[in-house]
Amino acid sequence: MNFDFNGVSPQSRSLIPDGTYAKVTMTLIPGGTDGDSPKDLGLLLASKNPATDYVMLDAQFSVVGGPHAGRQFWQKFGIRGGDRTETGAFKCWLKSQALFRAMIDSAHGLDPNDYSEAARRKRVLGGLADLNQLSFVVRIRIQPNTNPAYKPSNKIGEVILPTVKEWSKVMAGETLTPSEPARRGINDGLPDIDPIDVPF
Repeated sequence: MNFDFNGVSPQSRSLIPDGTYAKVTMTLIPGGTDGDSPKDLGLLLASKNPATDYVMLDAQFSVVGGPHAGRQFWQKFGIRGGDRTETGAFKCWLKSQALFRAMIDSAHGLDPNDYSEAARRKRVLGGLADLNQLSFVVRIRIQPNTNPAYKPSNKIGEVILPTVKEWSKVMAGETLTPSEPARRGINDGLPDIDPIDVPF
C-alpha cells in the first residue's frame, strides 16, 4: 500500500498574525506530576531545572474554523512555585486562575458578572483535568523571545468573553480582521508563565 502525500498542504513556518481572533480547543498534555485533585494524577509538569520549583499545566491549543483552522500552539500555566503573595498564595496560580475562569466563561457563554446558581455550577471543576477539550474564543498574540535560542511563538493574548462583541461573531464562524496586537497576558497585566519566562 502506498501513501500519497502530494495533496497534503506544506508545513507552515509562519505564525498566526498578532491580534487574530479565533475559537480554539484546549488539549491538556500530562507531564507526570500529580495535582491536588484525584482527577489530576500525573497531569502536571514539574520543572527539571534545579533553579526553579515551578509546576505547570501544559496545554496545546488547536484553532477551530476560519483561515487558520487546524493550526496549533502551545502554552504552559503556573500552578505552583515561584513568588508568593503576603498571604502565601503562589502568584502564578492566581494569574492562572483568572485565565481559567475566563476560559470557562467564554466556553459556556457566561457573563462574568453572572453569579446565578446555574453559572456558579459551571465554574466548579472536579480537577484541572476538566479543562481538557474546552473550546473558547481568544485573541492570539505573537510573543517575542529574549532568548536567541528560541523563536517567537503564538500565545493567548486574551480570552474573549461573551460580553465582548467579537465573541458572538467568532462563535458564529465569522472571520475578523486582527485587532491591535495583544502583547500582554489575560486582562492586560496577567502574563502567562512559560519557558520563555522561567528557566525550565
